[in-house]
Parts: sequence; structure tokens; C-alpha cells
Amino acid sequence: MSINKAEAMERSREALSHLRVLEIGSSAATSYCARLFADFGAAVWKVEPPPGDPLRSAAPLTPGGQSAWFAFLNFNKSSVIVDPASAEATTRLACMIEDCDILVDGRAVDSADCPPIDVAAIRQEHPDLIYLDVSWFGREGSYATFAAADATVRALAGLIKLVGPVEGPPLSAPDFQAGILAGLWGFIATASSVIARLGSGAGRSYSLSIFEACISLSEYQIFEALDRGNVMRRIGINRFWPNFPAGIYQTKNGWLGVTTITPTQWRAFCDMLDLPHLRDDPALMIGADRLKHMEQIERQFIPRLRSRTAQQWFAEGLKRKIPIAPVPGISDLLEDSEKNERGAIVPILIGEERGRTAGSMQRLTLTPPRRGGKVPSPGERQAFANIRTNITRRGAVSPGCNDPTRQPLQGIRVIDFSMGWAGPLCTRTLADLGADVIKIEAIQYPDWWRGVDRRPDYVNRQMYEKTLRFCMMNRNKRSITLDLTRPQGLALAKRLIAGADIVVDNYSVDVLPKLGLGYDVLRTLNSQLVVMSMSAFGTHSARRDCRAYGSTLEQGSGVPSVIGGPKDPPVMSHIAFGDAVGGLNGCAAVLVALIHARKTGQGQFIDLAQIECMVPFAAPWIIIQSICGTSKRYGNRHPQFVPHGCFRCLGEDSWITIAATDDNMWQRLATIIGRADWAADVSLSSADARRTIENAIESVIEAWTRTRDADQAMHELQAARIAAGVVRLPIDLLEDRHLKSREFFQEIDRAFIGLHPQPSIPIRESARAHPIRRAAPTLGEQNTEILTELLGLSEVEIAELANAGIIGTRMLSEVELRQGS
Repeated sequence: MSINKAEAMERSREALSHLRVLEIGSSAATSYCARLFADFGAAVWKVEPPPGDPLRSAAPLTPGGQSAWFAFLNFNKSSVIVDPASAEATTRLACMIEDCDILVDGRAVDSADCPPIDVAAIRQEHPDLIYLDVSWFGREGSYATFAAADATVRALAGLIKLVGPVEGPPLSAPDFQAGILAGLWGFIATASSVIARLGSGAGRSYSLSIFEACISLSEYQIFEALDRGNVMRRIGINRFWPNFPAGIYQTKNGWLGVTTITPTQWRAFCDMLDLPHLRDDPALMIGADRLKHMEQIERQFIPRLRSRTAQQWFAEGLKRKIPIAPVPGISDLLEDSEKNERGAIVPILIGEERGRTAGSMQRLTLTPPRRGGKVPSPGERQAFANIRTNITRRGAVSPGCNDPTRQPLQGIRVIDFSMGWAGPLCTRTLADLGADVIKIEAIQYPDWWRGVDRRPDYVNRQMYEKTLRFCMMNRNKRSITLDLTRPQGLALAKRLIAGADIVVDNYSVDVLPKLGLGYDVLRTLNSQLVVMSMSAFGTHSARRDCRAYGSTLEQGSGVPSVIGGPKDPPVMSHIAFGDAVGGLNGCAAVLVALIHARKTGQGQFIDLAQIECMVPFAAPWIIIQSICGTSKRYGNRHPQFVPHGCFRCLGEDSWITIAATDDNMWQRLATIIGRADWAADVSLSSADARRTIENAIESVIEAWTRTRDADQAMHELQAARIAAGVVRLPIDLLEDRHLKSREFFQEIDRAFIGLHPQPSIPIRESARAHPIRRAAPTLGEQNTEILTELLGLSEVEIAELANAGIIGTRMLSEVELRQGS
């Protein structure tokens, strides 16, 4: 295939077209990381053995026998076959590594018969090479040698136990949730290294733990349980502490996602359903209190929801500012014109089969991602693979470039207007990697994760400084308070923005423009500025005015329709899945835009729709539905592995997840559970054959696990190299021996709280985690420091701002707000 000059010029305008990425080994995490580079124009080469990447057989399969997962993870890449039996294999692979900018290595997950290669020696000769090494649990630690599968890792990470019926078993989502989360973290690590290399010329070497990457989704629940006591338990399908209702309900036609968190939202929900006695009951104002009466409350509102359709309730809820959303099936996603127009759903060519799948969710407006593409057959080169302009490798490496204390984003300044979870996770990650993040709040309206209680007693006791969730999400940042509704506060914000590299907000789409801080204004202050809006549905969405939480994003994404069994309702898998996923996608997006800005001097606007960031978790079912017109739900079972499930152990609500990921592992499992006859039975040597007696296999496994403590069962199975993981509560991770051995939780001291644990990021440049440099700021803690050092204000000017209430360090109560209005 050839490429014409116009196409070549178009490729050269892509944000990452100057990069060449080589992917070795086989894992969903490394495949997704590399695909994100391909989305923005990088030439990505996937090294495969002669039979092809093992993921080419990952179910579900298309009618043509092609893996839907492999297709989603690998379109727009080129494939190169390296035969390990060839005498030149190692030399050939070394030459390819020496010619690339980034090496993404999944061999610790599955070597895929990759020839042995000394990466350290290559990096010694080529210090500008960026290297990412991905493994299930990290190279060191108590679990380092464990066999694993996507579901067993999520079980250990606290992402399964709170999902499903009260009596059990806990419900696991399908593959590859862990792989996608880890792929995002891998991309963040390598993209930040590209930025650092633009300044120093030196590459960086990162290791990534897939297990620790999953904890970015469970860390909120860890710290809520630590803060409020160990109160979290599985309370039923689509029910999650501490909010109620925050689930999915059947209507006259279709399913409806409902979330009520604030007292105002609860009252509006009751008014919408004409339930004034529930609305006016003071004992039901708080979600945690409503949880005590779940059955009674649901008996009253569920019949009323069934009187109208999901679309009718959504329209009504929009008027009343209630966070509700219709819950789409996969066919609904394919028919969603907005998602198709925005590129959340894109065309894909898989051999001779044409389908659609999830596109790139990092919606850069100046250098947008590719929209769909072709899946390479083994050894197939993409037409644009040899187009490589503005090569940055082989430049001089600056003296001191390998300084381990200098973080990759050191020197980058971020103005952070975000609140809650999604936006602050994005900016916390930038801060963890060295950026100077300045968090802008107001004493009138601080971050709501400090607390929404504005009663005088709460404020006077400064309880807003004592919430662990805020401290967890805002470490390594500086804080300034500015009243943006007043000219002096707005002017100071603009001066800070003028000297920044990145601006992030996760407000509703109209908030900053109405304050005079829309992108049309900000670009005039700084033409190189990267500005990202992290709204729920997108800047120009028909649903742009819809209120949304992380739960709303999951409900409206289509993902619940693939979780659970065929007879289950759509099943949510987290209290606020969309928040963490949106935050990581946002971080990936700003790094791409920053690379482009650093190379060209051009800033841009990023229109990130957080709901779209959830769509990749349903990607293979979108492909299957688009080609076949139907898709299947498996519950805790697996379309490829038999057995695969969650099994009860000795003790109350004690469970273990087990997966036989290949036929040899099945034989070892059959032997350990006392069925050597099954192990020797050649008629059961394939997963398809075992599926005919899957019920019997599961019964025997559970008879074995019921006699053992979950940890004992895991260690017996792991001793035989069988993928197994205890189904843990999030708070259990604080005592996890593997995380302790890796010093994953760091003890940090902070005013009002004292010593408390903080989770590390899952990417490391050495055996130790990135150190946390400072605790989360108290409200306006760095007012004087920022106004003096960055804006040059005098003590007198700062005092005048404080006296006028433009800045401050104490949250205003509801009484003070009324007095000031």
C-alpha cells in the first residue's frame, strides 16, 4: 500500500506522529497503552510470534473467528513477526528496539515467545529510549510470582466484593477492566517521559503493576471506610454504601439510572414521583440514613417508575436537576448519533469483516485522534507505518538528565478548577509526576469533597479540613482561594492562568465561560495553553445540562448491560466508576496536548466527555453487536476460560476468584481439588469440552474451597501456579501483605488529621514508589505564597483581599453566605 503526499502531511499534523513505539510480549495493558499512541499518529509496531499474539484468540470472537478484544486493542498498529527459532531473532529485535522511541514490554504477563533481549544494555547505549515494563503485581513483593487473570487481580484489588446479591456470589465484570486501567497508567507514564525527554534528551524507565493500577478505582472506598468505620458490605445488586438510591431501575420501557446524593436531589426525586411523605421525613435526608430503609423506600417508588418510560423520566429529571440517565444496551450505543459523530464509536475493519467499536476518548480539538482503522493481520504493515517526521531521537542528552530526583513533569504549572474525584484525580496524577498544581477554590464554594454540610457547627469545628477523601485526592497540590464572581478574584485568576501550561475544570460546561474564563478568553492570555473541560457529556452534547456523578456516567455508558448473567438487570460495578476512569483519561489527554504544545507552540482545547471514557469497557460487545446484531452476558463465567468464577470459602462472606487460563492450568486445578481423573481425561482437555460439565466442575471446586480460609485456598492454588485471588473488601488492602512489602501506602502528616496513609501511584522508576512531597492543602493554605511569589503582591494588598473576602482560609457557613448575599 502507498500513501500520497496529502495523507503524509495530514499524518505529520497528528500530535504523536514523530514517535515510533514498539510493543513486545502480550497483555491487554500494553496493547491498550500502545493503541493510545497509535490513536494520535504514532507508528506502533506490534511484535508477534508466527502463530500471532495469544490475544488474537481472546473471546468473544466475531463470526469470522477474529477476537473482538484483540481488534479493539490493536487497530491502527502494524504487526511484525519475529520467529524465536530464527538465529537472527534476538539481533533483529534489538535493532528494532534501538530504532524506536518507546518500548512497551508485556513479557512479564505473557512472553508470547518473544526472543530474550537485554533491555538494560540497549538503554545503556541509547539513554534516550523510553521503557515501560508491565507485570501483574510488580517485579518485587509477596505476589510477584503469582499467576493471575484480569478477574483475580480485580478481586484482590477490592473491585468485586461489593457487587452483586447480598447472599453472593460477588459479581465480576468481564475482561479487561484491569487491562484498560493499567493501559491508561502505562500511557500516562510514557507520555510524561516524552515531555521530560523534550527538555533533557533522556528517556526514562518505568515499571507498572496492573494490580496497583486497579487500586485507583478502589482507593475512594478504602478511605471512606477508614474515615467512617468499616461499614461497607455488599447490600445487593445496584446498591452501594453510602448513597441511596444510586442504582438502576426498570421503567415502563427501558432501564433508568438514578443517583440522589444531596438533600435537594432527594427532595426533587420524591416530588417527581409524588411522594411527599418521603420528601418531608427528616430521617431520610441523608443517603446513609435512607440505606437503613432501602426495601421500604423502594417498595414505594419502584411501581411509580414503571408508570413512564426511561426517556420520559429523563426529560422530567432534567427539568428538576436530578442526576438520572437512561441505561442503554449495546444496540442503543451503536444507534447513538452523538457518540458516532463525536468519535466515541468508530468504524473498524477486521480482516473482511466491518464493524464498529470504541474510539479514542481523548477529544483534542486541534489535533484530534484517528477515527477508527484497520486491525493488522499477523505481519501486516499499516500504510502510514514508515511515515516519520521531526525525529527527536539521537539528540544530545543533557548533563544530569538521569537525576532520579527530577520528576518528568517538573516545571509544568497546572491551574486546577476541579472538584470531587474525576478532575482532582487528573490533576493529582500530574502533581504526583512533578507538576506544580495550583488548586483554586473559594471560601464561599470550596471543593465539595471537603464536605457539603454548611451548618455553622460543621464549619466552626472546621470539619471540612478533616475528610480523608479530600486529602487522598489533593496531595502534592497548592491551594489558593479566589472569589471568581468578583472582579478582583477573576483578575488574579487570569494572571495565574497567563503563566500556566494547563487549565483543568470539571464543572458543568457553562460555569467558567459565564465567569469570563471560557477558552476564547484564556487563549488570548496564553496561546500555548492547554485547556481541558471534563464535563459529563461534552461541551455541545444534547445532554450537556444533565447533572451527573460517577455513578450516572456508568449507568449511561452501556457497560452495565454486559455485566451479570442473562436474566439479571443491567448491573453497576462501582459506586462511582466513571470518576476515576474520567480522571485517568483526562490526564492522558492533557499530556498528549502538552507534547504537541511543547513541540509546536500551539495550545488547544480538550472537550472530554467523561461518559465516553467508560465506553472502552464494553468495546468487544460493541464489535460483536455491530457485526452479529446480538451479544451475550456471562456472569462470573468467561467466554474463553473454563472454569472461571467466584467460589465461597470458609467463614462469613468469604470468597475466592479462580480462573483456569489454559489447559495445563486446568489439569493442575483438577488435581489439587481431588479430581485427578478429570486431569487425565483427554476429552476435557479443551475449554469447550469442559463447558459441557461446567456446573459439575464449579460444584467440586466450591466443595474444596468451602473447607478452607480464602487466603489459605489462594496460597494452595498459587503454589500450583493456578490463577486465584481472594475477594477482598477495599479496606482490607491497608493490611495486604504484598502492598506492605512494596510500601505502597505512604504515611503522611497533615494538619487537622495527623498521620494517615496515602496510596502511591502504580508506576515506579525504581523499587520504591514515587514519594509524596506534601500533604493535601488546607483551604487557602498557600494564598500568601502564591500571590507573593507568582504575582508579586505586597502584604498590604494581600491583607486587603482577605478583608474583602476575595481570599481566605475559612469556609463560610450557610448563615454567613446569606448575610453576604
